[in-house]
Amino acid sequence: MYKLKQLSLSIALVASLGAMPLQQAHAQKEQVVQDGIAVKPLSRVRVLVPEEQLNEQAAQQYQQMMSQAQQKGALVPATDPQVKRLRGVAQRLIPHTPRWNASARNWKWQVNLIDNPQVNAFCMPGGRIGFFTGIVNQLKLTDDEMAAIMGHEIAHALREHGRERMAKSGITSVVARGAGALGAAIFGIDPSITNAVTGMVGQGVVLKFSRDEERESDLVGLDIAARAGYDPRAGIALWRKMGMLSKGAPPEFMSTHPGGETRIKDMEKHMNVLLPLYARAKGTTVNRLPAYRTNVALK
Repeated sequence: MYKLKQLSLSIALVASLGAMPLQQAHAQKEQVVQDGIAVKPLSRVRVLVPEEQLNEQAAQQYQQMMSQAQQKGALVPATDPQVKRLRGVAQRLIPHTPRWNASARNWKWQVNLIDNPQVNAFCMPGGRIGFFTGIVNQLKLTDDEMAAIMGHEIAHALREHGRERMAKSGITSVVARGAGALGAAIFGIDPSITNAVTGMVGQGVVLKFSRDEERESDLVGLDIAARAGYDPRAGIALWRKMGMLSKGAPPEFMSTHPGGETRIKDMEKHMNVLLPLYARAKGTTVNRLPAYRTNVALK
């Protein structure tokens, strides 16, 4: 009787969690952001992770990272021209962020540059931005390309992807364990085998979430950059540069990031929406925009 009760609870749990995406899809069906890139409303699942707790942890982690960088002499000073460039780009992007998340009006924005060869950048919850010198120097970023990267990272924070991923990872883990228990109870399969298989399935779901987040951040980030007067075509040039650096990268289906060509196609597909925003910010029309020129020869 006890095992049957456990089995019933597992079935109910899996069924209720499985129904959540359908309910969200129905609620999201008609709500989109107009006049630019259209997105779904923020995921309801994210509320499973308290916002205050996440922001507090992000603030502590960011402060710790900057303190350690400063102790090691790796925190680039505010007087450095590259830091001034980064902060200048941020000042133009930030006014357009509340469109995507009203709480951004109250964020304590910070922008810092860390002397590290990594080709990377990030934006933590609450608007805490970090760039590594590797991404600036190795990609020889123009201001437009810098804005595309910064917009992308800011979009992750605005769309609360970290918070959503934490919640979904928890749900995926519960569903995977529930499915494993069902398989073991109904078919007599060794629980260690079912747990391993469902764990792999669950990990695949989490990877899919992450790829979707990356695609959304690409487009929302370019939307923000275009409104700030930065050419969204820089995103295409940027990923061609990235492609020249990322030889031997893992296949797309095993990565949390879409392949470079996939990203470029997605951006090109949405230029009919992005370029009018940029043209409007520049006080001109799309037909009068000059071709985008980066600063290196692209293959």
